[in-house]
Amino acid sequence: MSKPANAIPAQPLLRPAIGLAVATLLVFGLGYSLAATGIAGIAFPAQARGSLIERDGVLVGSSLVAQPFADARYFVPRPSAADYDVMALAGSNQARTNPALRQTIAGHVETVAAREGIAAAEVPGDLVTRSGGGIDPHVSPAGARVQVTRVAAARGLDDARVQALVDAHTQGPTFGLLGAPRVNVLELNLALDALAANGGAQ
Repeated sequence: MSKPANAIPAQPLLRPAIGLAVATLLVFGLGYSLAATGIAGIAFPAQARGSLIERDGVLVGSSLVAQPFADARYFVPRPSAADYDVMALAGSNQARTNPALRQTIAGHVETVAAREGIAAAEVPGDLVTRSGGGIDPHVSPAGARVQVTRVAAARGLDDARVQALVDAHTQGPTFGLLGAPRVNVLELNLALDALAANGGAQ
């Protein structure tokens, strides 16, 4: 079968196609990533490094990542389906109608109520439910408030002193519109340690 008279040879089309692919890969795949990383590192150095927190030259965590705290002197974050592992971010993926989820939440309610010395009905929902990512570093102001008495007693402080720290570390909605008021648990616990290091002085 003869070729059509107006057929375009494949060779002239192949070279510009490969050139476009390579240019796109270099400009948008490599160049854009390097530029964005460089600009972010200059404009937002702390955030670009993962919002890491250091104390006395020692890395203690990130303000973006929750950590488990078992000591009664510390505030406790939300439960984690990922066991607070940043390499295994996940929620439980259980529907609200799942009996296993209801049983898990009921167990968390009993645990929190016993730990904080409050009635089950007073337990805030965020202290017994897991976030989608599994490492949400924040609790609600109510979730922090119910822990004040326990933390204050364990540290030999007045409830009012601890509550004042909670209030000082309560963040409002982003731009005043996005999200809800929240308290970063790690930053609050570090502030408590700093208070203790200063002899309890404000």
